[in-house]
Amino acid sequence: MKKWFLLFSTVLLIMALSACSSESGSNSGAEGNSNTDSITAWAWDPLFNVAALELAEKQYTQENKDFNLKIIENAQSDIVQKLNTGLSSGTMNGMPNIVLIEDYRAQSFLKSYPNAFYDMSDYINEEDFADYKIPPTSLGGKQYGVPFDTGVTGLYVRTDYLEEAGYTPEDLTNITWEEFIEIGKDITKKTGKKMISLNPNEPDHLRFMVQTAGEWFTGEDGTTANIGDNEAVKNAMRVYKEMLEEDIAHINTDWSSRIASFNSGEVVTVATGNWMTPSIKAEESQSGKWKVVPVPKLSVEGAKNASNLGGSSFYVLNIPGKEKAAEFLADTFGNDVELYQKLVSEIGAIGTYLPALEGEAFNQKDEFFGGQKVTTDFVNWMREIPRVNYGMHTYAAMDILTGELQNYRTGKKLEEVLNDAQKQAEAQLN
Repeated sequence: MKKWFLLFSTVLLIMALSACSSESGSNSGAEGNSNTDSITAWAWDPLFNVAALELAEKQYTQENKDFNLKIIENAQSDIVQKLNTGLSSGTMNGMPNIVLIEDYRAQSFLKSYPNAFYDMSDYINEEDFADYKIPPTSLGGKQYGVPFDTGVTGLYVRTDYLEEAGYTPEDLTNITWEEFIEIGKDITKKTGKKMISLNPNEPDHLRFMVQTAGEWFTGEDGTTANIGDNEAVKNAMRVYKEMLEEDIAHINTDWSSRIASFNSGEVVTVATGNWMTPSIKAEESQSGKWKVVPVPKLSVEGAKNASNLGGSSFYVLNIPGKEKAAEFLADTFGNDVELYQKLVSEIGAIGTYLPALEGEAFNQKDEFFGGQKVTTDFVNWMREIPRVNYGMHTYAAMDILTGELQNYRTGKKLEEVLNDAQKQAEAQLN
């Protein structure tokens, strides 16, 4: 009897330990999801990226009834912090299956955590996406990101202000930044309106100015500092300072004041990514008074009137459920032409999946912009965006240049500004 009791107790102990082990295993990654048909995604912006994931899930579950996507909205800065904290710990606990990462930051994650991301090379065809999206989303010949939205830039212009000053949108089409400044001085003098809104403490214009020339703040390897002898950076810094000195710029201090500058009618143009369209259209009283033309280019050999500002892509973490997550992304953002039509028509998101860009939704007239086929134009400009490697240090380089921009404005010579920025970058980035 005693032997049977001991045997029974041993069996119960083994079952209990097995259960504990199973429970512990289900908590590694995917925020505790033990059902691989249920996966988790992190993204920011409920009206854009989160809405895009919701549309993708709705489309995908038409054929995959048991699939469930749990979307957790976070601010982009919070996602960056959580990813760095979680991935650096090496445990992958609490990580999502899918995460949205801005293209400027992607190489930093891929290089810093080489085993954390799942190879998507067998799931998507990189040639199906805009060429400029591949360098930030790939590493070592492997494709890790599923390219998503474009940050293709344009120059939004107030046609009524142009007409008042004797100009047309064609006068601002395919011009250089120097030509933009000369036209701007005349328009500001005649209308009393500032030509553009700038924030010297966050000079994001420098980024897309430099990319018009196919250059970046680091070399082709994405690591070596490339500022001191970089003609594109030199030209961009000079242009930026001149816009401030010629008094054609409205100075904004944050996002809200920038939006207010054009919604209230204080500025003639807005140079930025296409994601600004909803904010411009928010002031319904201005309908019919705007058009969009190609962004100005730098006066550097080979520069184009096309560039990018922002943009992001989806990545799969190398945790349980990765195959299911990869299949979802491949069948939606990596393949579904119909989904991209809905993304444009329902939330205004222009993707970079080339086979979808000829669809009807991409060719609609927009009465707010005087009947212009704005999406069609953005897509055409997107095809011309120069391909660059954003590398690991975009924001670190921008912090250095922002500081040196202030020195440049207060009298420091441009050559010294660039040389000092180069030295700081070499010390901090390499």
